[in-house]
Amino acid sequence: MTISSSFTVALVGRPNVGKSTLFNRLTKKCLALVHETPGLTRDRREGDAELYGLNFTVIDTPGLIDPDTTSAAPELAEGMKEQTLAAIRQANVVVFVVDGREGCTPYDTDLANLLRKQKKPLIVVANKCEGKHGYHGIADALALGLGDVTAISAEHGEGLVDLHEMLIAHLPESLKKAMQEEDDEDKAWDRPLHLAIMGRPNVGKSSIINKILGEERQLTADMPGVTRDSITIKWEYEGRQFNLVDTAGIRRQSRVDKRDLEKLAVMDAERTLKYAEVVVLVVDGTVPLSQQFEKQDLSLASDVIKEGRGLIIAVNKWDLVKEKTALLKHLQQELDLHLTQAKGVTCLPISAETGFNLPKLLDEVLRVERTWNKRLTTGELNRWLEYTVTAHPPPISCGRRIRIKYITQIKSRPPTFIAFCSKSADVPDSYRRYLINNLRQDFKLPGIPIRLTFRSSENPYKKK
Repeated sequence: MTISSSFTVALVGRPNVGKSTLFNRLTKKCLALVHETPGLTRDRREGDAELYGLNFTVIDTPGLIDPDTTSAAPELAEGMKEQTLAAIRQANVVVFVVDGREGCTPYDTDLANLLRKQKKPLIVVANKCEGKHGYHGIADALALGLGDVTAISAEHGEGLVDLHEMLIAHLPESLKKAMQEEDDEDKAWDRPLHLAIMGRPNVGKSSIINKILGEERQLTADMPGVTRDSITIKWEYEGRQFNLVDTAGIRRQSRVDKRDLEKLAVMDAERTLKYAEVVVLVVDGTVPLSQQFEKQDLSLASDVIKEGRGLIIAVNKWDLVKEKTALLKHLQQELDLHLTQAKGVTCLPISAETGFNLPKLLDEVLRVERTWNKRLTTGELNRWLEYTVTAHPPPISCGRRIRIKYITQIKSRPPTFIAFCSKSADVPDSYRRYLINNLRQDFKLPGIPIRLTFRSSENPYKKK
């Protein structure tokens, strides 16, 4: 997908929120100087940017300095403001960057009012939200009243898929039409789906890869530990590009010799999990029922969920299983009991030897990816919230009932939500689980982790 560089995006915000870091990330070059010293950028800078096939012009602007808190010369501050306003006039879309860790200051509110008067399409971005940081800044940014907030980390490259979707939504109709025509001709712009095949040693991970590819691509043998490196293989299925990753078998840490090569192989497999999007956890169906889904399998499944990845359980060697019904029932009970944070995980019987259910496994991978990327509108979420809270109100804290006022989705991959309420620290985990379970059921989000954070509304002008 290639869009004309006539589409222009301006990055605007106060100093040190990460505009230049985002500029460098989008242009894939270190064109703008980056330093902890505020106000380093004083002139606007243009560059050719590319984000998942979307090509456009990006403008890095000077940080708009609060005149009440800076010793900069008034004429310099005014000149930097004029540079920024010129970039805004030139741009098709303005990206307003705030600091996700520090939160919004009163001057961010002033900048929001300034941008609101410019009558330009606006995307609000909370930067520095790597890991689970940034919820405070996201809540503050939502309180600015400029619409949804996109959580990113320009330094680590996180959340850029969500930014890409927001930019696509603001494309002029003529460019959208051109993009659609190009999409119809060539689907190669799609990012590959990173699919990791994980599990204990000798469960048949490499054999599954070989059967899917239709060739003996990976070395296999009737012994554990054959695969040591995490091997990535490019492949296509149903017009979708895949990066298939075969990983080393992971045993309990107590059984892994830290001086052995197996330790390095296990570390490589665990590192692969951080870059995967969907994980197929393979278990051996021929293992006795009492030993199925032991602590190691549950530990691997929990790691996948904690990393926020989509999960599918594949029961291999199904052609050799005798008590098929009893095994599936046992595995489903174990999943429902131990993986409550991702209810509805698919447990699919397969056979790498015969190819049984492998096409169905790949179809399930595509379904999980779509669910993992799902975005819900703020309107439908708040209609759902009103009904759900009425059906089962939040508990009472210190003599007053907790009031949940508003909910919005701040990111996908996995779906992550933030709810504004009174006394957010007092919302019990049981009520959080109630909301998450209803989100999963009502919006059809089975088998993926859902993250929900509560925040109390704060006055942005309140002195800290």
